[in-house]
Amino acid sequence: MDAFQTILKFFMNRKTAIGYSFMALLTMGGERVFSLVAFRCPCSNENFRYGLVFLFSPALVLLVIGYFLNSKTWKLFTGCWVNPRKIFPRGNICHFFYVFGQITLNALVAPVMWLSVALLNGTFYECAMSGLKNPAYLQAVCHSKSENCFEELHKVACDKSSLPFSESDELKRTLQAQSQILGWCVIVTTALLSLLTTCCASCQSKVSHLQLMFWRVYDGTEKEQLEQIFQLYATKLSERNLKCFFENKEPEPISLPAFQAWEDASQLYSFSSSKQHYSTIHRLVEEGQKGTSEERETILDLADRREVP
Repeated sequence: MDAFQTILKFFMNRKTAIGYSFMALLTMGGERVFSLVAFRCPCSNENFRYGLVFLFSPALVLLVIGYFLNSKTWKLFTGCWVNPRKIFPRGNICHFFYVFGQITLNALVAPVMWLSVALLNGTFYECAMSGLKNPAYLQAVCHSKSENCFEELHKVACDKSSLPFSESDELKRTLQAQSQILGWCVIVTTALLSLLTTCCASCQSKVSHLQLMFWRVYDGTEKEQLEQIFQLYATKLSERNLKCFFENKEPEPISLPAFQAWEDASQLYSFSSSKQHYSTIHRLVEEGQKGTSEERETILDLADRREVP
């Protein structure tokens, strides 16, 4: 039993890394399925558009899904038409762009994985660039090749060109090499930017490393317990309502938060370095509803580990 708990704790402590690994596996599997099942290079003048659609459209879909699945998106935009101050608080107009930038960075993880895997595989890029009619690019690719390379390049991806096999194979390898070089450039650039961003955020953080660790544990625990409390109170309320409806009885009072309390608790959390509140609910419990949503606070984002005035 102790060994099982140790293994479970190990995976729970590394759930972010495991999640990204699982996402990478899904991306590679999805790209492989697209390449083998759905993708059929037309080997015509449509090669360029067709290849780019398969290269970038799934990335765009994954970006939209990333926005949808991020709870911060809905905390930020829910009710913004009714109360524009919610996304543009008085005295801190840049807060919206800061939070939306964080949401976008999180949503970009899956699209970047897709582009990296698709470029490393080379199928989509090979089809797209074989149909590019840019004279300078054609001259570079077809250098020292047969004269009809310019007219036959779009057929190389389908092995239907009239070029000698050696030239056709060399052209395919060239296009695949270009694709893989771009793929590695995307991976290296993303890794370096992630490292630099994390280092800069850590260097600017006014909160200690141990407090950040505690904050992560608290945040995860509160989210888990919040879902359990939602389930508990929703069950109690639905059972009471159904019982009163079918038995024609007066309902017993059940204590629930007021409308304003729900509204205040749904705000994106802003951390004040002068007060140790680790979530919006923690702040509301300690201070009560004081309209802090319009106060100017120092913002500290846990993921970025930095404060923004």
